[in-house]
Amino acid sequence: MKVRHFLARDRFQTLLDRLVEAGYEVIGPRVRDHAILFEPLSRVEQLPEGITDAQAPGHYRLERSDSGRFFDWATGPQAIKPLTFAPRETLWRSERQPDGRLVFREQPPEAQPTAVIGVRACDLAALSIHDRHFLNDAHPDPHYRERRRNLFLVAVNCMRSATTCFCTATGDGPRVQHGFDLALSELDDGFVMEAHTLEGQAILDALETTSATHDQLEQVEAGIERATHQQTRRLPEGSLPDMLQAAVDHPHWQSLNDRCLTCGNCTAVCPTCFCQTHVDQLSLDGKTSEHGRQWGSCFDPDHSYIHGTVIRAERPQRYRQWLTHKFGTWVEQYGRSGCVGCGRCIAWCPVGIDVIEELAALSIAPEAALSKAPDDAPALATNAAPATTPARPTDGEDTP
Repeated sequence: MKVRHFLARDRFQTLLDRLVEAGYEVIGPRVRDHAILFEPLSRVEQLPEGITDAQAPGHYRLERSDSGRFFDWATGPQAIKPLTFAPRETLWRSERQPDGRLVFREQPPEAQPTAVIGVRACDLAALSIHDRHFLNDAHPDPHYRERRRNLFLVAVNCMRSATTCFCTATGDGPRVQHGFDLALSELDDGFVMEAHTLEGQAILDALETTSATHDQLEQVEAGIERATHQQTRRLPEGSLPDMLQAAVDHPHWQSLNDRCLTCGNCTAVCPTCFCQTHVDQLSLDGKTSEHGRQWGSCFDPDHSYIHGTVIRAERPQRYRQWLTHKFGTWVEQYGRSGCVGCGRCIAWCPVGIDVIEELAALSIAPEAALSKAPDDAPALATNAAPATTPARPTDGEDTP
C-alpha cells in the first residue's frame, strides 16, 4: 500500500511553489465566464474556494458554498484535452523562393513542462484513450507526444458528483486509478496526498507533510463513497455495441430531428472526441502559407462530405453516427467505449439532450418504440440535401 501524507490547507501554496521551482508552468481550476476552466495558476487565492456547481441537462451554474474547499465541484466544460490535442495548431509552412520554388518546413510542436492541478478520474480515463490513439500506433503524433510527455498531473478524488455524472457506470471514477503523478483527496482542514510516479514522489518529498491519520483516511473513503452513491444515471444492461448495431434503423433516431441543433457542443466538451479538420491559410502577398489542423466534429456536414455528396446530411444521422461510434464501434477500435461518464455532453447541450435517456430509448425494441411514435413520423432518410452549417461550440459561457 502506498504511503499517504497529509498537507495542511494553509500549506497548499507550497505545492504550487515547489512545482514552479521544479520548472513547471502550473495550470489549475479558476473561475472565468461563469465556469471553471483550467488556466495559469500562481496563488491559492485564484482557486475556486467555496465554489460548487449545479448541473442538469442543458444547465450549468456555479454557486457559493460554505465548505471553503478548492475542489468542491464536479467538472467544468473544459477537460485537459486542449493541453495535449490543441484546438488549433500549425503543422507545416511553405515559402515561395525568389526562383519560384516552394520550400516546405515542418512546424515543430511547442511544449513546456506543465503541471495540471485538479484532474479528475474521468479525464484521466479520457487521456488514456487519447494515448492509445495518438501514441500507441505505428506513427505516433509528434505534437501530441511532445505535449503529453511534458505533463505533470495532480489528480483529485471526487468527493461529490453532479447530477449529470455517471463515471461509476463506465467504471472510470470517482476514485482516480492510474495515469497521475500526485493524487489529492480534499478534507476541510487539508489534503491527503499520495505519489504515483518518481516525479510525483520528488515533489511530495519537498513538501512539509505529516503521515495521514486513520481518521483522515476514513474521511477520504467516506467522501469517495458519498460521490459514488450520488450518481443515479445508469447505462442500459447488456452489450451496447450489439444494441446499437441492431438499432441502426430504430425509429427513435428521427425524434432527434426536432431536438438536436448539430451545434457540436457535445463533441467540443467531450474529453475523448478527437475529430479534426485541416485548413490552409495563404498570406496576403502569396509568398507563404500555413497548413494547420483544428478540432472538427461529426456533427458538421463536411465531416461526411465525399465527392460532392454529404453522406449524413440530416441531423438524426449525425447524432446516430456520434452515439453509435462513442458507445459501440469505439469498443472495436480501442477495447472500451469512448465515454468516461463525465456528463459534460448532457450539461452543455443547449437543448438538454441526455445520452443516458437516448440509449435507454434505443434499447427498447423498435416495434415497441414505433407503437409509441406518431403515425406521421417520417423514416430516417439515407440521403438528403446538404444541411446548413451548424453553429459553433460556445467558449465556456453558461448555457442559455
